[in-house]
Amino acid sequence: MAADGGSSSLQLPCVFSPKSRQFLALCAQDGRLRIWNTDSKTLHQEYVPSAHLSATCTCIAWGPCRTVKEGPQRKKRKSEAVQVEEKADLLAMGTAAGTVLIYSTAKGALHCTLDGAHSGGVNCVQWHPEESLLYSGSDDTNIVEWDLQTGKTRSKWKADRAAVTSLCVSPDGKLLLSAGHIIKMWDLDTKEVYRKFTGHSTAVTTLRFATTRPPDSNGLYFLSGAAHDRLLSVWQVREDGKDKNSVVSFTLTDEPQHIDLVTSNSKEEAVRLAVVCKDGQLHLFEHFLNGPCKKPLSPSCTVQMSDTKESPIPIPLLAAVLGADTRTVMLAYGSHLQPVMEKVEINTAERHVCLTRDVQTTLSLSMETTVSKVKTPIVNAKSKVLVPGLPGHKAPLKGTSQGSEKRKKDTDTKEMSIAERLGEIDLSTVSEKGASKGTASLTTDNFAVLLVQGLESNDASILNKVFQTRKEMVIKKTVARLPLSAVLPLVEELTKRLQGHPFTAALMVRWLKAVLMHHTSYLASLPDLVTQLGVLYHMIESRVKMFHKLTKLDGKLYLLMTQMATSDRSNVVSDVDHTAKLVYEDESSDEDEASGDEGLPDEDSDHWEEDEAMTEDNQEESEDEDPGSRTESKANGEEDMEHENESEEE
Repeated sequence: MAADGGSSSLQLPCVFSPKSRQFLALCAQDGRLRIWNTDSKTLHQEYVPSAHLSATCTCIAWGPCRTVKEGPQRKKRKSEAVQVEEKADLLAMGTAAGTVLIYSTAKGALHCTLDGAHSGGVNCVQWHPEESLLYSGSDDTNIVEWDLQTGKTRSKWKADRAAVTSLCVSPDGKLLLSAGHIIKMWDLDTKEVYRKFTGHSTAVTTLRFATTRPPDSNGLYFLSGAAHDRLLSVWQVREDGKDKNSVVSFTLTDEPQHIDLVTSNSKEEAVRLAVVCKDGQLHLFEHFLNGPCKKPLSPSCTVQMSDTKESPIPIPLLAAVLGADTRTVMLAYGSHLQPVMEKVEINTAERHVCLTRDVQTTLSLSMETTVSKVKTPIVNAKSKVLVPGLPGHKAPLKGTSQGSEKRKKDTDTKEMSIAERLGEIDLSTVSEKGASKGTASLTTDNFAVLLVQGLESNDASILNKVFQTRKEMVIKKTVARLPLSAVLPLVEELTKRLQGHPFTAALMVRWLKAVLMHHTSYLASLPDLVTQLGVLYHMIESRVKMFHKLTKLDGKLYLLMTQMATSDRSNVVSDVDHTAKLVYEDESSDEDEASGDEGLPDEDSDHWEEDEAMTEDNQEESEDEDPGSRTESKANGEEDMEHENESEEE
């Protein structure tokens, strides 16, 4: 039997069910547990934990297969007696809040919650192969043994000075491996340390028993993988206790993300190993474990996947499990939100195998056949739909025959045209003080629906109307209510508009900020995100580079303008024409002295024939108006006196 167990807290959990491999359990970035049927390639069940955002799922482990009672059945005769098939049912999920959730696939609901024992986040969970016991390791450095029949802890002990990052129970259920600073092997009867191993320099993410032999036969081996470590180490449990260092190591291209192995029952049987690395590649190994091996072993076959485009892009593998024969492998690849399951035969004679798949068509096919829990009501022609539902919920279907499906598409439900809706929404006043909260939420609902319709139909008028809003709350709520399928088209539309006029770009930045705040986890799950957001990234980078230069230029221009302004002010004072336009001479020297201050007549007026009294009156008025220029006029008067003296000497 291939070993399956908890995934590391560093990666998104992704585990196939044991034995039949009928189900694939994943926890994506949105915190939801999705169970996919590998036979029909469809979504079997979806479970949203009540605290899926605050207490995200960090690890998953399938329980041992068991017989499940499916409701009351009539008693069968002896001739009808059929051997009951054991199915994978219970699934343990460790959370960042320190609780362990037990989910039942047979019930399609939560079986029980185990809490109260851990004070830190749960990093790993492991089932006992025979008894209804579960082991969990946590950041609080403790290991807890849970009894699932009572739902309470049976025992709890401190395992290490550091957080317990990985656990593994031996196939016979007598030994437990735990990893913190070092790897320890525990006797489950006494809860005492049986052996210690040096371990890795980084956090151990994977522990697996490779053989099913007893520990005192020198034939018990296990392997370990760690974060940022490109080697899988194999350790031998020796009778003499000289087993501090690993005996064999397997080379990888990146740190291990998912490991599946077929255990060896004797020395003559090889261990088969399938390792999916963080870079999305699959490595297959086959090795006879019989003592130490100095050289690291390279994989017998490496499998990569790519799409069918002209410039192929690699498709990341999420998990892989080995089949009964050596060539068959069950693969899960693509996105965590929408994985593709496929059973393939690999030619292991070749060292490198590249499989090409068209992921887009596979995704669209499997999405159409997906079982959804959202019920779509079928309504009569008489009934009238008043308010469009939330995006993501389908519009009500009219009860029509199959023959009139084409006509139904053409003449769709005549609720309200888009133009009418646009007319009804007043974007300038989203919600006034007198308006109730209900109308505000209705507006955001309408915004979300309109935005989806505008993106699907590529209608510029609808999009312009929606993008004109400047209310932060409306933008945030609209983006939050968008279905995931509309997020990427919205980002592409915003990217186009950001390249336009700076005024529109300022509005688009608000929308882009809201998208990144609400849908980062979904965007991060897209395999070809780099290519899709490349234009946006380069544009932002070029603008940021230009911004630094523009701020420098702005500073220099500001300095220049202030200098010019100050020099203009000083010129107004200093650029006074000191040359007298007119020297008025008279016989009496007293009058000359009196008229000496008349050095600066009004520049605009050439009426110098006016009599002396008028000039004196003007002089007094100007002095009254501008007392600050008295000293200036005095200086001018002195100059004029000099000129008069010169003329008298002549």
